[in-house]
Amino acid sequence: MSSSLAPFDSAMADGPLNQLLAMGGPVMMVLLVMAVLGLVTFTYLVLVGTLYAPRLSRKLKSLITLWQQNPSGVHPQAIRLQANRWAKLNPLLNLVINTIEAQQNNQDNRQVREMSARDAQQALEPFEAPLKIIEVIAALAPLLGLLGTVLGMMEAFSAMAATEGRANASQLSGGIYEALTTTAAGLVVAIPFAALAAWIEFRLRRIHKIINSTLVSVLSVTPEAFTGQQEQVSGHESEAPIQATARQPCAEPEAAQESRTGDRQRFAHATG
Repeated sequence: MSSSLAPFDSAMADGPLNQLLAMGGPVMMVLLVMAVLGLVTFTYLVLVGTLYAPRLSRKLKSLITLWQQNPSGVHPQAIRLQANRWAKLNPLLNLVINTIEAQQNNQDNRQVREMSARDAQQALEPFEAPLKIIEVIAALAPLLGLLGTVLGMMEAFSAMAATEGRANASQLSGGIYEALTTTAAGLVVAIPFAALAAWIEFRLRRIHKIINSTLVSVLSVTPEAFTGQQEQVSGHESEAPIQATARQPCAEPEAAQESRTGDRQRFAHATG
């Protein structure tokens, strides 16, 4: 049984992971852990960005346009009930609905802006921590590679000092090889994660810009304008019976109508 497992154990001992650890020393283990952590963080960020990223959908654009044109025609509770499951995952939709509802309730403009800023910050929080992790990995990987280089050179010079300057090439090559390997591994880990951090930061800035422009469009409708429109609508409704009463035709004699028509024709002829 032990003889049958001997090839498997030797394959594991000579595997790529053990080879990397043997080439780079303990610093290589730290770099591998950081690389795995960065990949897991990036995968999590992609999933969260796909499901919970603030996005300006077509229905949300239509809602903002309706709010700007007819604020009294927007009903936040009805919009919440009509939204599907995918739309409810959009933080920007909840942010717009909460802002509109606060304005319709005639809350203080300063409180509405503070509430909108707080909700916008909460919508971006799931993306800030993973971005910080990736940025830290991109910054620490070259430093760890440099640390491995220093340790490898120290090992090489320690071997030379132990032999009083009579060290052969095989004794020096181990420390130099470790130094070069950790430097290369640090750069291999740092370069792609630095590019990913820059791309994620660009996406976050774009999302932040979308949130700001959307809030500006929603907050441009002031409570005074909303109240004035309501009063105007109610005023038209109250004046409707009066206008209907005033528009009831009075029985005029046909002779008077014919004379008025003749006067209009003469006036037109005189001015023409």
